[in-house]
Amino acid sequence: MAFTLIELLVVISIIVLLMALLIPALRSAREQGQRAVCLSNLRQLTLAWIVYAEEYDGWIVLNRHRDPGIYSDEGWLGLAFRAKTISRAELLQHRQKGDLWPWIKDLDIYRCPRGRPGHRVTYAIVAAAKGSIVEGTYLPGTGDTRNTPFGRRVGSTVLRLTRLTEIVSPVAAQRAVFVDTGQTPSTDYDFHIEYLYPRWSEHSPPPIHHSDGVTLSMADGHAEYWKWKGRETVNMPRHIMSGSRYSPANTTSEILVERYYEPQTEDGLYDLQRLQRATWGRLGY
Repeated sequence: MAFTLIELLVVISIIVLLMALLIPALRSAREQGQRAVCLSNLRQLTLAWIVYAEEYDGWIVLNRHRDPGIYSDEGWLGLAFRAKTISRAELLQHRQKGDLWPWIKDLDIYRCPRGRPGHRVTYAIVAAAKGSIVEGTYLPGTGDTRNTPFGRRVGSTVLRLTRLTEIVSPVAAQRAVFVDTGQTPSTDYDFHIEYLYPRWSEHSPPPIHHSDGVTLSMADGHAEYWKWKGRETVNMPRHIMSGSRYSPANTTSEILVERYYEPQTEDGLYDLQRLQRATWGRLGY
């Protein structure tokens, strides 16, 4: 029995409608599956971060990259991950893969499934965990080449962490370690966030590739997903740059249009301050 033109149009309309309903559901299911993998990666990296400290008398792994020929430790990621042109097989054979490699020898754990194409690593340790020097968080002239400088203490809170035993207030379940940036971090493999000022930094914009949210881990080993509350956090002016000296060749990275961005709304400020508290343990302003 042949279909009339009207009947065919009705059938096609129904199929189009069903596809319109199905595609968003499939995208959501895919994102949730990839998010689950990302959270698992963060937990494994953080457990390795904890075990490293336990192996080294409580000292946490150096956040930023260092040359092991000059410094006593290499950093959590080695030169292999920052090489411009290197294959997966060559990376595996490279001698300098970082101080966490003895515990995490699977390259796929170093990147989120939703990460930018070509980036070998999409996770960064927050600056507070023995990372870059952030104004107001450290004691100048302290430490040695392995642990310089030590963090300022405000009450029971140590701002810049160098040892696990310094994580007291807030407790380890509330101090951030790894953040999924979705791309190779642009500042020596750490996520830079201010302490003294209510602003985001150019090379560490709020990650938004997980359904307008971010995945991150805490110092007790668990991982979380945060949905950003502010629309301005998601719509913050950004632009795409072609690679950087820290990322592989032929990749793109996302940075803020301005050097700093100060939230203009209550929800936007809430998002920033939530991550600042998790990073430093408190606000510095």
